[in-house]
Amino acid sequence: MDLPLVVGVDGSESSLQAVDWAVDAAARHGLAVRLVHASMWERYEGVGLTSDLGRPSEEQAAEGLVRAAVERARLRNPDVKVSGELLPEDPEVALLREARNASALITGRRGRGQVMELLLGSVSLALAARAPCPVIVVRGDERSRDAAHGRLVLGVGAAENSSAAVGFAFREAEARGCVLEAVRAWRYPAHELVDHPLAADESARHHRQMATELLDAALCVPARDHQDVDVRRAVVEGPARRVLLDRASGADLLVVGARRRTGRPGLQLGRVSHAVLHHAHCPVAVVPQHG
Repeated sequence: MDLPLVVGVDGSESSLQAVDWAVDAAARHGLAVRLVHASMWERYEGVGLTSDLGRPSEEQAAEGLVRAAVERARLRNPDVKVSGELLPEDPEVALLREARNASALITGRRGRGQVMELLLGSVSLALAARAPCPVIVVRGDERSRDAAHGRLVLGVGAAENSSAAVGFAFREAEARGCVLEAVRAWRYPAHELVDHPLAADESARHHRQMATELLDAALCVPARDHQDVDVRRAVVEGPARRVLLDRASGADLLVVGARRRTGRPGLQLGRVSHAVLHHAHCPVAVVPQHG
C-alpha cells in the first residue's frame, strides 16, 4: 500500500500553504494526506488549568486547528483522502517518527514578515536534515506553489548523493507533465591556477566536459525509464548554491539530494541544501540518499 503524504501543521499561514501543496501532490500521485499537529500543551498547562469541559484550553485550541486544516484540505480536493491527528509531543520528535511511514514529509517555511520571509524554521530545517523520507519545504510565491510554471529543477551533485533525488525528480516531473531541468554546476578546483589564456580555455573545456559526463551518467537510466519526461540538461559554471538559486527562479519545485549516513547523529545537510532551503523562491524537496 502506498504511504501517505504527512504534513506538519501549526496554524500558521505557511503551514496552511503546505496543506494545499500536499493535497495537490496527493491528487497527482493517488496518495492520502495525513495532517499532524504536535504540541507540548500538557507540559505548559497543569491539571488544575482546565476549561469547562475538563480539558486544557491549549488542547481544545489544537483540536480546532487540526479540524480546520482537515476541512481546508477536503475543500481543496474532495477526492483526496485526508485524516488529521493531534499528538502531545515535541513537534520535531513526532514528525520524525511519522516520517518513517510517509511517502514524503511536507512543512511550511515558518517565515514571518519581510525579513523572516527568507528564514527557515528550526523544526523544518531539522526534518530536512534527519527525516528518512523526502522532505518538501513549501515556500515561494503562489504561482510556484500552484505549479503554474511547468518547470521542475533538479540539482545533480555527487553520484553517491544524487541517485535518489534524480529518481524522485523524474517521477515528479512525469506526474506533473512538466519540463525537468537537470543542472550540474562546475568550478575550477581551488588549487588550479592557469595564467595562459589558451591553457585556461583548455582547462575550462576539461572541467565542463567532466561535468557533462557526470550529468549524462546520472540521468541515463531514469531518462530511459521515464521516456515521456521532457529533460533539459544544463552544465553551468559557478558555485552550486548560486547556480541552483538562479535556476529555481520561476520554477515550481527544486529537488536536491542529501546524504544520510547510518549511525551519524546531528544534522546532515550540506551548504547547498542549507542555502536553497533558506533562500529558494519555490518549494524545495530534499531527498535522502541512504548508505
